[in-house]
Amino acid sequence: MHLAKGNQMEQIDIHSGDSVVSRMLMSESIDALRDSLDAYGHVFAVMDAELARVSPAAAEVGHILNERKIPGMLVEASEKNKVMDTVLRVCAWLMEQEADRDALVLAVGGGIILDIVGFAASIYKRGVRYASVPTTLLAQVDACVGGKNGVNMSGFKNMLGTITQPDFAFICPQFLTSLPKRDFLSGATEMIKAFIIKDDGLYGKAVGFLKGYAASDSSVTYLKANAQELQYLVSSAVRVKADIVSRDTLEKGERRILNLGHTFAHAVETLAMEKGVDISHGEAVAMGMVIAADLAERRSITDPLVSDALTRKLEDDFAECGLPVYSPFGIKMMAEVMARDKKAHDGEVCFILPCDIGNVVMMDLSLDEVVDLLS
Repeated sequence: MHLAKGNQMEQIDIHSGDSVVSRMLMSESIDALRDSLDAYGHVFAVMDAELARVSPAAAEVGHILNERKIPGMLVEASEKNKVMDTVLRVCAWLMEQEADRDALVLAVGGGIILDIVGFAASIYKRGVRYASVPTTLLAQVDACVGGKNGVNMSGFKNMLGTITQPDFAFICPQFLTSLPKRDFLSGATEMIKAFIIKDDGLYGKAVGFLKGYAASDSSVTYLKANAQELQYLVSSAVRVKADIVSRDTLEKGERRILNLGHTFAHAVETLAMEKGVDISHGEAVAMGMVIAADLAERRSITDPLVSDALTRKLEDDFAECGLPVYSPFGIKMMAEVMARDKKAHDGEVCFILPCDIGNVVMMDLSLDEVVDLLS
């Protein structure tokens, strides 16, 4: 697999039956976005306001949008702003712009912007077309793939949302070189997650790449020097998720394995927001995957020696990649939050447990049992 040169694009499709329902388009050049927009007559763009202020790559996107006289709206991206009021503001703006049922709403930003705009597009006039330009590693390997859009309610993560497949996601590595190191590593957890689910030797490659990145004096220099390897890893992670989503577009079965680490992570994020602790989504997912491996070991779903080795391996690998390993919150506090998680049912929650690299299982467990095992 090689990086598409110039305006050429690598395409990964998401299928529903025999039909292509969404396309992931990858190119090293932002100019290729022009070709992606050619098929659409009425486009309306919503961009992360901070991104518009500081990102050279976003400025290039802005030039393409201005060139085509595409109306734009800026939205401040934050977890506190990832709520229904912001979705309704986007819908009101679309009404002001007289966007009709043939409109394409284009989101430019990270996962929060993609969630807000994707949700707005899915309900505006009972649904209009949607596409994205994901600008963070987290958004490129996860948020832009699969059509899940969610916003927070009453302090709880993604309690409201839809599953609506985007027409396309335009993925370009130019955005990643300017990411702060912490943001890049936060996104890397979702890439690692994909390779824990399906390995094919990619987990080791990703960890090796990230160890080098974490140790580098200049993240920009490192990413530019290793652009081909990064694009290969991003593309591979996208393919893992796209294949799973194609087999279960509405998250009725297999697709739930993509929640690896997320049940614990969402509890960590909720508690962090309540207590004013600065923990990003990716950092919470790293903690969540370690806890899930520990739970798998204590639940003895595999040979205890294998599980124990995996827990230690994830702790060591994540730490060397510059990722946090341990949650600052105890399991009892997390369990109280998980009891109100949208995945909770009759006192049980579906946990995704890693048995080994490339092997995960789904298991419904009561929160009382989880607390007993992990206390």
